[in-house]
Amino acid sequence: MGDRSAFFYGTLMAPQVLHRVIYGTTTPTSSQISRLKIVPALLNRYMRHRVCECDYPAVIPSKAPNACVRGTYVQGLTAEDQWRLDLFEGDQYDRVKVRPRLLDEDGQEMNEIETETYIWIDKEVGLEEGEWDFEEFRREKMRRWVGGNDEEYQEVDEAVRERNDPTGGRGANGHITEKLEIRNKDEEEVLGSAV
Repeated sequence: MGDRSAFFYGTLMAPQVLHRVIYGTTTPTSSQISRLKIVPALLNRYMRHRVCECDYPAVIPSKAPNACVRGTYVQGLTAEDQWRLDLFEGDQYDRVKVRPRLLDEDGQEMNEIETETYIWIDKEVGLEEGEWDFEEFRREKMRRWVGGNDEEYQEVDEAVRERNDPTGGRGANGHITEKLEIRNKDEEEVLGSAV
């Protein structure tokens, strides 16, 4: 079990999306599932917004007295998981320390804990005014994220392959080998047309 934790407030609240990012599959083993402890939590003094023309949200700090974001607190993450999550979140977000409050089974606030979350650092003009709706995401959009469309995870998958590739991309399925094969094919076509 890992010693890291995070607060998630968007697509990563769905276990299938979280598992796809950190394990590379929407159907992890039972030991992988049991490694994580997921608890509902509330992050005060932040607001969640829809990102323009996207399925996912962003949070930003808020001075509104009642501002809060409901999400999940996940324990048991490893350094490798965190690396994959950083890739998944991309450069529109920054991982920062926050202090959400855990929620009990009845939704009552309990103790405050310190963890990290991903805060929007891109231009706020890229955010819509409305609140992002997790239930709407689950009902109408999640299948695009876990139903065989791996586009959202491509960058993470490629980085993991490269990181775990002892050939540095030069092996049979490496990215360098693929580029060389394409170039060789192009050269063969040019030579073939010259004959």
